[in-house]
Amino acid sequence: MTGWDDILDPGEKVIWQGRPDGAVVFKPANVMTFLFGLAFAGFALFWMIMASMAGGFFWMFGLIHFSVGIGISIGGLFWSAYRRRHSWYTLTNRRAFIATDLPLKGRSLHSYPITADTVLDLEEGALSTLHFAATLRRTKNGQRRVRLGFERIADGRAVYRMMRDIQRTERQEEKA
Repeated sequence: MTGWDDILDPGEKVIWQGRPDGAVVFKPANVMTFLFGLAFAGFALFWMIMASMAGGFFWMFGLIHFSVGIGISIGGLFWSAYRRRHSWYTLTNRRAFIATDLPLKGRSLHSYPITADTVLDLEEGALSTLHFAATLRRTKNGQRRVRLGFERIADGRAVYRMMRDIQRTERQEEKA
């Protein structure tokens, strides 16, 4: 495949490429973020109305909080879909690649080796999600584990089978 020559190792070849579904998905976490953002914006709007009654332009300091609240509520619903629309997936006979092209962050390409020890987790559905890696993200109170993989793909079961075949081949090579 063109464009992969300087990325792939000798003997490595692309066996599957795909894109995730970019539809907006309503999950409980998304809805909670949306509601929190609306409450934040609502309080800022209330504050601005009350501050405007005192006269002057002091009420304008609430605009930034109102904007943040709207951003949190809208971002909570639409960011995941936007990120998926700007993602590409590739599976080789040795690694899984996730490429993204996002504003401010730019283009990125991450590779994850598929070994005999890689834990594969398939969430089946009309659009399947296949997790095969994890990373730690910093939070206010420490860190949390975030699972990584191919999200919302149409041929999840087939890709899962390909990854299992890669693992099987590696186990056979280890025994030899």
